[in-house]
Amino acid sequence: MVPKTSTRPPLAVAITTVIRRIPRGRVSTYGAVAEAAGYPGCARHVSKVLSQVPGLAWQRVLGSGGRISLRGEYGFEQRFLLESEGVRFKGRRVDLKTFEYHFRQSRRKASPRSL
Repeated sequence: MVPKTSTRPPLAVAITTVIRRIPRGRVSTYGAVAEAAGYPGCARHVSKVLSQVPGLAWQRVLGSGGRISLRGEYGFEQRFLLESEGVRFKGRRVDLKTFEYHFRQSRRKASPRSL
């Protein structure tokens, strides 16, 4: 049996991997996910990956400041799903001080200059 090779670009694979690390009851922002994936400044790509990859916990990724970026019924659904996971809101935003997931920094190899 031949192993399947990923047809997704490296950016999408990295973002998908990071989103899957967000545990139940925690949230992150589009920007933080992009940065943790190694693509700072690519927050818009996070939303594209969320819409294209089935099975991701899309409700755990929020706009800056903990706001729900989705409109209408999708925004209500996102809030409902987050509240069912135990996430609490302060007004229209998630209480990021309590519920934000902080990604561990990946260890970078030491550059030759630092040795």
